[in-house]
Amino acid sequence: MRRKAGATANPNRGELALIERIRGRAARTAESGLTLGIGDDCALLRLKTGEEAAVTTDLSIEGRHFRLDLHPPEAVGHRTLARGLSDIAAMGARPLAAFLSLGLPAELAEPTGRKRSAWVDRFLDGFLSLASQHKTPLAGGDLAQSPVALADIVLIGEVPRGKALLRSGARAGDLLYVTGCLGGSASGLGRLRKGGRNGNGVAAAHLWPEPRIAQGVWLRNREAASAAIDVSDGLSTDLHHLCEESGVAAEIDSAALPICPGASLEDALHGGEDYELLFTARRTARIPKEIAGVAVTCIGAIVKSRASGPRVTLMDGARRQPLPARGWEHFRT
Repeated sequence: MRRKAGATANPNRGELALIERIRGRAARTAESGLTLGIGDDCALLRLKTGEEAAVTTDLSIEGRHFRLDLHPPEAVGHRTLARGLSDIAAMGARPLAAFLSLGLPAELAEPTGRKRSAWVDRFLDGFLSLASQHKTPLAGGDLAQSPVALADIVLIGEVPRGKALLRSGARAGDLLYVTGCLGGSASGLGRLRKGGRNGNGVAAAHLWPEPRIAQGVWLRNREAASAAIDVSDGLSTDLHHLCEESGVAAEIDSAALPICPGASLEDALHGGEDYELLFTARRTARIPKEIAGVAVTCIGAIVKSRASGPRVTLMDGARRQPLPARGWEHFRT
């Protein structure tokens, strides 16, 4: 997001005016790690000695990740940033800066009435509120007119060199843990589609997910986790990802799963967008029942991978059955 040389912004309308509005609001979240933010061709970031950058990107598209008639603009902004922050949390990193590219139909960039803010301004309310909470400055991005609304987020974090949490560190014998509860987002979305309450009501877990930055940093600081991933595509799918990267298999106990109030077992296993941390730890590691105010639950264990056996097994008492990856996957028929 940089102002074009030689152009004069209309004080009320157009791309340049919107850039100036964003620039003014983004300045309020500026932090010491940002040397230069919005205004030039590139932002300048300063890494501490002995730190390396963790970089992630995530794309949100109207009709696929959110609906204009269902999701308040503030929630779309919050969720856009939360998706990237959750990836940073899974690496045990601290967020350093965010870059936001927006594609918008013209009607979403302009106020809808004398006393009604533009959709994009309400989007920024949600985005920048979460950014401020996690001390993550908006350092740049891009704007374009588009037939559908889309938001592309790039998050840069910092983590001590060689200390990032990876998906590839799990070993047979490790225990498997998850933060918070599962299935709340899928359950909330279902109720929202049926006309249920939003805000702090039944759809809150879907609309306002909380990335587990503090929990990821705690695990990394204490070298407590052997592997980690965030639950964005669903427990079944994300656990398969972790097991594949580590070359292991997993067994989870259905009775141990922390299912959110109102959610079903199917929601918890396959729903996705909970943005909790799924991690493994050696049996000798001391994992508390709560990290930074968020519950931590042991839900199973890592076992050796066998060519003829399932990657993930769901245990229900004496019953054992393969658990396929049935969470979200783009382009799957």
